[in-house]
Amino acid sequence: MNYAQSMQILKENGYKQTDKREEMMRIFVRERKRYLSAKAVLELMQQVYPELSFDTVYRNLTLFEELEMIEATELNGERIFRLHCAADDHHHHLICLSCGKSRMIDLCPLDALEEKPKEFTITDHKFELYGYCQECG
Repeated sequence: MNYAQSMQILKENGYKQTDKREEMMRIFVRERKRYLSAKAVLELMQQVYPELSFDTVYRNLTLFEELEMIEATELNGERIFRLHCAADDHHHHLICLSCGKSRMIDLCPLDALEEKPKEFTITDHKFELYGYCQECG
């Protein structure tokens, strides 16, 4: 996902390309390898838009996630967000607990299951490993 693609997705889905949405996507493109909390996004946005509210940021984060421009996970009870991965193949992430940087890994725990659960259809799953990157750890 890049900036131009994200703006095209907004347009194709009938959403306005506002200055604030543009700035938010520029932040995610710039920070593409790490997860950001809504609070961190707000703080970065307030450098340009000092009066911006948390509600506005969160509404746009929700929209961007619904449009698959960004993806989210939960860490310590808080949702964190990053630019949607460019990789279309199935993968998982290593996530640094200090700086939020993430790295894709191809390992999938479902591959280790010798037998799939009976009477249950798996539609999706998430596997993330948390720790510290080389710079932080």
